Amino acid sequence: MSTPVFTHSHDQLKQIAEDVLRFAREMGASNAAVEISEGSGLSVSVRKGKIETIEQNKDKGIGVTVYMGEERHVRRGNASTSDFSQASLKATVEAAYNIARFTAEDDCAGLPDEDMLEMAPRDLQLCYPWPITTEEAVALATRCEAAAFAVDKRITNSEGSSVYAQQSHFVSANTRGFMGGYPYSRHTISVSPIAGKGANMQRDDWYTSGRDPAKLARPEDVGRYAAERALARLNARKLDTRKCPVLFEAPLAAGLVGAFVQAISGGALYRKSTFLLDSLGKPVFASHIQALEDPHIIGGVGSSPFDEEGVKTFRRDVVKDGVVQGYFLSTYSARKLGLKTTGNAGGAHNLTFTSTLTRAEDNFEAMLKKLRTGLLVTELMGQGVNYVTGDYSRGASGYWVEDGVIQYPVEEITIAGNMKEMFQQIVAVGADTVVRGTKVTGSILIENMTVAGS
Repeated sequence: MSTPVFTHSHDQLKQIAEDVLRFAREMGASNAAVEISEGSGLSVSVRKGKIETIEQNKDKGIGVTVYMGEERHVRRGNASTSDFSQASLKATVEAAYNIARFTAEDDCAGLPDEDMLEMAPRDLQLCYPWPITTEEAVALATRCEAAAFAVDKRITNSEGSSVYAQQSHFVSANTRGFMGGYPYSRHTISVSPIAGKGANMQRDDWYTSGRDPAKLARPEDVGRYAAERALARLNARKLDTRKCPVLFEAPLAAGLVGAFVQAISGGALYRKSTFLLDSLGKPVFASHIQALEDPHIIGGVGSSPFDEEGVKTFRRDVVKDGVVQGYFLSTYSARKLGLKTTGNAGGAHNLTFTSTLTRAEDNFEAMLKKLRTGLLVTELMGQGVNYVTGDYSRGASGYWVEDGVIQYPVEEITIAGNMKEMFQQIVAVGADTVVRGTKVTGSILIENMTVAGS
């Protein structure tokens, strides 16, 4: 793991954080928090073998939150700047202070309690810089797209192939003694080929992404698989309206897990805008479903020793045997609910969704056998989730499956149900796991949903 080169060293960021907190105290703030970040990256895109875009970014920023008052009489103000000069730091703190002076008191605002803060963060090895040149990035993107075109003459066009490399670092601190930060990276290779001509055209895409460029899939493999996906969608049919089992391909299944996270997150809970209100300790899923959050996986995409407020993260069961064991709470939302923060300001950390029924051999083909006759969904459109009622309705495309074998592609359909029922009707989770953001899951099979066609 090489060391990234930033304009400011980690110690310099720490010094800036100390300066900001000192200015806040001198101005009369009861408490304050600050985050300083800096990053650099390269993004290139190629289409039909020609360079479309080359972008290099170098950015930095400081966000300051100032608190006035104590306990249940707290006012807060926020301000930000990209200028690291002492004069700018003072002006930014002053702006946050003046905003706080005129905001209403909030009985739940304020810093986390000191005993919740991570005072000795561990190194989770989250930064793997990619010292790739523009020419090398263009070459990788070109290889990826060329591999897609080489699969079949029916790959007639492309929306392009991209390579993205990013490395950043930050320091977060507050007036209760917390100071922590680390470098991190995220790199991606992607492609979107188009198959067919005229009215019979289909597109699909695929990508590989991770912190360590050495662990990305080969660009040729990404291009080949994306092309195969696009080709498989040619000559798609429509379906009559029916009820049937539905298998969500693993990347889409991660979206279902994300919907669950949103439904039991603090903001939705204290606003009473979720269908999973008061679900703690209740069986939301079928009894074989488990969800484990582990923020401390070395090199994990969703790993972090502390959340956005500096609160300690910890390994925990979120769902055990179908029963919700914990919510996703920040300090503010926890106080609103009369609970304690779970270290999830900013979201979930490496949430792995599994079933006790899953076997090692339950790959994608095995999941098709479990589906038997029904719909395999590989693309969703629209934002048709009502988090208040749980009603779910999304435009979709995929494949009709009979006797565990894909028969033909389908499009222009809608799948519908209610998420409470959908969660209870999960009959299998595949071993074909993928990582999508901070979620890890295999394909998910739901026993029965409404499929609306023409």
